[in-house]
Amino acid sequence: MIDRATGLRLATYNVEWFNALFDDHGRLLDDREPSTRYKITRGEQLAALAIVFTAMDADGITIIEAPDTNGRRSTTRALETFASAAGLRARKAIIGYPSETEQEIAFLYDPDRLTARHAPQGHPSTSHGSQDAPRFDTTFRYDLDADNISETIRFSKPPLELALTTKGGAHLRLIGVHAKSKNPYGAIGREAQIRLSIENRRKQLAQCLWLRQRVEAHLAHGDSLVVLGDFNDGPGIDEFEKLFGHSGIEIVLGTSPDPATRLTDPHAAMALQSKVGIAPTSARFYLAPQKRFFEALLDFIMVSPDLAAKSPEWRIWHPFNDPRILETPDLREALLQASDHFPVTIDLPDVI
Repeated sequence: MIDRATGLRLATYNVEWFNALFDDHGRLLDDREPSTRYKITRGEQLAALAIVFTAMDADGITIIEAPDTNGRRSTTRALETFASAAGLRARKAIIGYPSETEQEIAFLYDPDRLTARHAPQGHPSTSHGSQDAPRFDTTFRYDLDADNISETIRFSKPPLELALTTKGGAHLRLIGVHAKSKNPYGAIGREAQIRLSIENRRKQLAQCLWLRQRVEAHLAHGDSLVVLGDFNDGPGIDEFEKLFGHSGIEIVLGTSPDPATRLTDPHAAMALQSKVGIAPTSARFYLAPQKRFFEALLDFIMVSPDLAAKSPEWRIWHPFNDPRILETPDLREALLQASDHFPVTIDLPDVI
């Protein structure tokens, strides 16, 4: 295990198809059958995840692509079974609104250090939608293509909104996010791929505008706020960003010069300020046509000004770019086997 700082440690971790590692009763499929990870068995992926979660030693982890909740399956049951098997102190799970997919957003936490309550904000919209930050499981309206006609936007994975209270009595608001992918899945031909990529980027940006409205409400209320997860986006990540002026990440962080209205994430700031393409990365994908790996910064932890003033420490658990991990072979290999994303953590001093 790598030493951790004192205070509160929160994490975000996209676990690739975590759902496929459990049966309908939430039991671990700890066997030699193939997982959805290339050339990795379910048992190997589970063992790798146990190593990663143990090393992180976080008080609370927002899990992106958590196991499914439906009429037969339970996210919380599956995650708590995993936590028990791995011997994690973060052993209590909570979700918000279930998604329309087999991937949920969940929070796994240490009940001796935190309490967590599902605390959705905003009012439910009608089927027509609302332009005023409606509840995340309803419908937002926004003019995506500047034709004076607003379109309806929904989250396939509604953001998870939690009210957290630490053992010492500190209160935080947390929003866990899995924003829409911009990849043109299913499009055939270059023109169709471009059209779908632009449409998906518009939808991703609209989701980020919706999130930003919620962020502004929390900041106006004086809340200590953490917004974290997989945004499927980052500054300069694709050629369509110039068409829209800003990336989704910039929108959620805030574009006003007033520091009181802005969130902070130093990894995003590095990417925005980089002039030579030097930026941190949090995900690693294999592109078969090019026969090589591609890396991107997709996972973020953004905090409100009051939390940023505590000088927190952010960390991307990258197996090759973090010297402490590079020198820990078991953890390095576990991170490569566990998922195509790497965890991101934040240590918040004086929040206990």
